[in-house]
This record gives sequence, structure tokens and C-alpha cells, in this order.
Amino acid sequence: MSIVDAIINLLKYPLLEFSQEYVNESNRANSMGETLEEYLKDLFAGTMEITDSQERLRIHKETYSWLGNQNNPPDFILRGGDAIEVKKIENPDSALALNSSYPKHKLYADSHMITKACRNCEEWKVKDILYAVGVVGKDKKTLSSLAFVYGEDYAASREIYERIRLKIKDGILTIPNIEFDETTKELGRVNRVDPLGITYLRIRGMWGIENPFKVFEYLFQRDKKRKFNFMAIIGEKKWRAQPRNEELRQLVKANKNAKLTKVEIKDPDNPAKLKKAYLVTYQI
Repeated sequence: MSIVDAIINLLKYPLLEFSQEYVNESNRANSMGETLEEYLKDLFAGTMEITDSQERLRIHKETYSWLGNQNNPPDFILRGGDAIEVKKIENPDSALALNSSYPKHKLYADSHMITKACRNCEEWKVKDILYAVGVVGKDKKTLSSLAFVYGEDYAASREIYERIRLKIKDGILTIPNIEFDETTKELGRVNRVDPLGITYLRIRGMWGIENPFKVFEYLFQRDKKRKFNFMAIIGEKKWRAQPRNEELRQLVKANKNAKLTKVEIKDPDNPAKLKKAYLVTYQI
């Protein structure tokens, strides 16, 4: 399964509002995470219309090698494929709150932000990471916009962000007579700040990034008159590796609400350089 499979499923089974039955089925929203995440798991696995919970679980087991947790990225990993990071916003123009995790160009197995279980879910060292960003109503039922964009087309390489983290650490180390905790996964921790040695300072990052609809406004603008706006950006190399891209091309051609366009996007590491990509849009 891949991004193209998910887009094909989206075009065949568009869903603008999460029905109460969908939300409550097998207590999905309560026991397995947010509604948007569950919808996307079904979208990638092709289980949109499967009502038998055991059959759904069986297919998901075959499709995913990792189904994540709320505190560590990613949200799920396609077996032998991409990592998916799901972000939900309520305001169409809101930035994404990433908290202690900086934006990911790729997902690396040696990252201190992922769990041991994620690292060992299959044999891997680096994975493409796909950001799936949905604009969901406050009632958690309405999906008005959805964007798919790969980290390599959206965020800078990790050394850009690591440089900031290390500079902060180096700056703290210039303070005389401090005890810096080298084992912390945060930006830093200073122990024994006071004479009694009982006070410590935690230094946490609060990362954020503009949402894909704002970042790629030069390619696609949402139509506020439409109930649903979808955008996916797929780099040329990634597109050519998709086994069902011709099927998607034909499906888009037959759908008056969908478009497939060759575009050029800014390289996140060097905006003066343009990268070839494909833009898939769907508005209803």
C-alpha cells in the first residue's frame, strides 16, 4: 500500500463527514485514537467499507508494521513503505504544533524521538515520511480539507534543525558552574541549579511549522465554496515508483472534480532550486 492507493480510495469513497457509526464502530475513537487517524488507516489499507472489526484488524496487521502511540512519531508505518504522521487542525490557516519534535525531512531509525518498538518493527534505517494534515471541525465529525505532502518536499534536512538544538546546548554549556544532563532527550536539562542541589531546569523545544496549504499556496488554493479540498504533492522520483500511478491517472481523468498536474516545487534546503513533482487535487 502507498500514497497512490490512498488517493485512489479517497476518489472512490469520498468522506466529508465522519458518521457516528464510523466513529463508534468497535469503539475506534476511544480505544484506537483520533477519528482522523482511524479514517486514514482505513484509507491506506483499503478498509473503508469493511464493517467486521476482526477482518479490519487482520488487514491492518498485514498493511502496517507500526501503529504508533500519541507521544512518539510516527502515527503509523506502512509495512515496507512510508511512515505516516497525522496532524489535525481546526482552523484552516493554523500552523502545525510539533512540540518537542522538529519537522522531519525523513524518518531515521536512530532518532531519539522514536520508541524502541518502532525502531524494531521491521528492518529499516531510513523511511520517507508523509505528513497527512486534515482540517477537522470542532465536533470532530466534519473533514473540510486534507493534504498529503512528503517531509522531503516540506521540511529541511535534519542537520538544519539539529544545528539549532546543538547551538542551544553549546550556549548553555558556556554558563559557569552548571551541571548539564547529557542523557536528556529534550533540548537540555540543567541539574543542581541551587546551592542545595534540589532544583533543576528542563529546556524543551516547542517546534511548529506552517500547514501545507499555506506553504504550497503558490500551487493550489482552496475553494471556500467547496465542502472538501484535497491536495497531494508527490515528487517525480516517488511518483515513478508507484505501481498504480497509471490507474490513478485514468481515475482522475474520469473525475471532473479531480486534477493531476506536473509542477515544480521549492527545495526546502534551497528555495532557489526547483524540484519536479506531481500535484493531485480533488474538490467537491
